[in-house]
Amino acid sequence: VHLIPVNPVREDGLNPKSRKRIMPDLLTEPPAIDPVYEAHVYCNIPTIAERSMEGHAPHYFKLVSVQVLIRHGDRYPLYAIPKTKRPDIDCMLVPSRKPSHPQLEAFIKHMSKGSAAQMDGSLSSLPRFPSHSLCEMGELTQTGVVQHLRNGQLLREIYINKHKLLPGDWTAKQLYLETTGKSRTLQSALAMLYTFLPDFDWKKITMRHQWSTIFCSGSCDCPMRNHYLEEEQRRQYSLRVKNNDLEKIYVDMAKIVGIPTRQLRASNPIDSLLCYFCHNVSFPCTKTGCIGMEHFKVIKRHQLEDERERQEKKLYFLYALLATHPLLNQTVNRLQRIAEGKKEEVFVLYSAHDVTLSPVLSALGITEARFPRFAARLVFELWQDGKRPKEHFIRILYNGADVTFQTSFCKDHYKRSSKPMCPLEKFVNFVKRDMFLIFNSTSYYDACRRRAL
Repeated sequence: VHLIPVNPVREDGLNPKSRKRIMPDLLTEPPAIDPVYEAHVYCNIPTIAERSMEGHAPHYFKLVSVQVLIRHGDRYPLYAIPKTKRPDIDCMLVPSRKPSHPQLEAFIKHMSKGSAAQMDGSLSSLPRFPSHSLCEMGELTQTGVVQHLRNGQLLREIYINKHKLLPGDWTAKQLYLETTGKSRTLQSALAMLYTFLPDFDWKKITMRHQWSTIFCSGSCDCPMRNHYLEEEQRRQYSLRVKNNDLEKIYVDMAKIVGIPTRQLRASNPIDSLLCYFCHNVSFPCTKTGCIGMEHFKVIKRHQLEDERERQEKKLYFLYALLATHPLLNQTVNRLQRIAEGKKEEVFVLYSAHDVTLSPVLSALGITEARFPRFAARLVFELWQDGKRPKEHFIRILYNGADVTFQTSFCKDHYKRSSKPMCPLEKFVNFVKRDMFLIFNSTSYYDACRRRAL
């Protein structure tokens, strides 16, 4: 839960009360679905330090690998609401402007020396940090950079300082870094890496480019995955059509903006509105009126209801199993190699999107998880039992919370085990075999071509 000062001081010296307040004070988690509270969690404004459960294990266990999947940090909208002024947000990095981070200035300096890094393909042409005074569409904001500087710092304290996952003289082979081709994912990865391994040697950095947002690499041909995604999109559409409150809100907003309702809906207004909300900027106005909190709440509430129905209907789950198998398979193969004693790729970072993390959570069976917020992190830890060195265990953490025993493959183990983690082989069996049972198949190739039971 993020606590917000009741009367925050704005950098521009304006009294915040003179502006329309759209950032409520949230002190406790509300019992029912509260769209404003949920939107606030999604923003992930860097305020108080979070508690996290990463790196917790009995003292005789040794941490041997950490694989991290992140969503990029806060970004400028991908869509504009037609005929409205774009949110006025500065994407220049200014250490004296809030939210900031003690390492922000050093990060900017270090990024400007990055030409020695090995960047796959088109990554080398991307900027290493955001630098436009009016953000470009989809650009990482200073908030987004700070979110990942904080992530990296937190993981450093646990994994490097406490557990000595990497030695001081770590080599390029001990890291595996991969990002999609968007500047926001590359920059998020670099921000996190900078505080995780401060002032790292650029010559040791190899950043791989992943063209697919689901990280399916060379295993992307999967007709049934596409089929379930289409079915899921149909489900989304029919839920939306049934929601009269939502339709009324869209009609009202379209009138305010002066465009057909259809065009407004197509501009995905929640994406823009979340940016206004997260940055505490008043929603846009026209001569006809203003888009207001009520509009925002109805659209956000629908989004939350859609997520809930998505969990119940299972179409997304079937999509998720097929979408994430290549990435989970790569993860499992790597963990197995490390368990066998290989010392390569002990720290892995995949820098990705909400459409990457969301299906992974679903496929693992973590149904209670919230939709990935900005700068969300999903961590796989591999531990070696010091008393029985052949035995390896995993822990899975989402935004610092231990979700190991929420996974479908380790739910029951919890009741029988004294150890607060899951045997590696349970994860291996899930990825290599059990993921396909629902498709009456024994392999990914087969499951991609056969309908589920």
